[in-house]
Amino acid sequence: MLEKNYLHRKRILKELYFNHKLSCADLSEKTDKSIPVTTKILSELEEEGYVIDTGFAPSTGGRRPLMYSLRHDVMYIVSVAMDQFITRIALMDMRNNYVTEIEKFELPLAKNKEALEILAERIDEYINKSGIDKKKIVGLGIGMPGFIDVKKGINYSFLETKEKNITSYISDVTGLPVVIDNDSSLIALAELRFGAAHDKKNAMVINIGWGIGLGMILNGQLFRGHNGFAGEFSHIPLFNNHKLCSCGKSGCLETETSLQVITEKAKEGLKAGRASMLQHLPMEHFEESSENFLKAASNGDQFAVEILSAAAYNIGRGVAILIHILNPEIIILSGRGSIAGKIWQAPIQQAINQHCIPRIAANTVIETSTLGYHAELIGAAALVMENYENEELKNKHQDSVPALNNQ
Repeated sequence: MLEKNYLHRKRILKELYFNHKLSCADLSEKTDKSIPVTTKILSELEEEGYVIDTGFAPSTGGRRPLMYSLRHDVMYIVSVAMDQFITRIALMDMRNNYVTEIEKFELPLAKNKEALEILAERIDEYINKSGIDKKKIVGLGIGMPGFIDVKKGINYSFLETKEKNITSYISDVTGLPVVIDNDSSLIALAELRFGAAHDKKNAMVINIGWGIGLGMILNGQLFRGHNGFAGEFSHIPLFNNHKLCSCGKSGCLETETSLQVITEKAKEGLKAGRASMLQHLPMEHFEESSENFLKAASNGDQFAVEILSAAAYNIGRGVAILIHILNPEIIILSGRGSIAGKIWQAPIQQAINQHCIPRIAANTVIETSTLGYHAELIGAAALVMENYENEELKNKHQDSVPALNNQ
């Protein structure tokens, strides 16, 4: 009975994290427990300061139920978002607010044998500097590029480790339970739980970054494929351009559309004398150059818009393939590159109009994420709460959070 109550308490906290406000009846249905049992545990959590009642729901004609919410400062999550060059670390509360400043640093992943050691040390330093008691931290979620085996805690592309898997290594350094997933999958998870894909059954989330990633939501669930490697949108062979891709093949979608390629094209154009506001902005550092390029495009710079539109059209050709195969209700443009906003949408839509059978594409809409560059950090936090009931999080953290101990 104690074990069942323990799990029920975790399920209630998990549901309140994802849904913000719920009634006792809602929680009873979502956790598959009776209303009396749910009422009792809610009362305990409220008394312990983990849950608060937020008043009655708006009237719908009947008796208004009392609504409950999770206190934002009751627990915390360490969230890490990685790409091939830059890593960001954040400490987030139960409402996905940043409670300390985001730390951002360069950490190249390709052929870097020290990357995992550096990552673990930087995370541990960040946690220690935050002043937050580790006993209040539920876990550590990490999004990263590459072929990720979520269950084994392995990245087959980056973060080389010999004796331990990635999750065990970082967990041993930080003293926290760790979960990892592909960056594009976590961006899709953020959109599903908190963004434009919320309540959508079938959605494709395009991660515009140093590559062109894809997170797939099918039947209302994040789809990872048989081995967890689904969504390698970047490597659809669309071109006969003989350009070598990061995967080792040539002609991949990435070779004409990634932010890295786009900014290189901008630099080449500037050297050739193209007029642009980019002439007056730093374009040397890879991250700085991409940010300046996207800002220039957002501000209507003709040269930047021209390059971005060409890349967007080619992304649209890839999206047309997705629409024919999966018939999604929504395509969401997310990730680092989405800060350019709606400029992406028209060329992508043009490609869809040209390459899709109209009846199949008629009801698919394109939206730009409101989460943007924060999506991966939010998705990494959501991953921790998605796994809140599993054995690893339970065993490592069971004695750390007083309100979750078997009583």
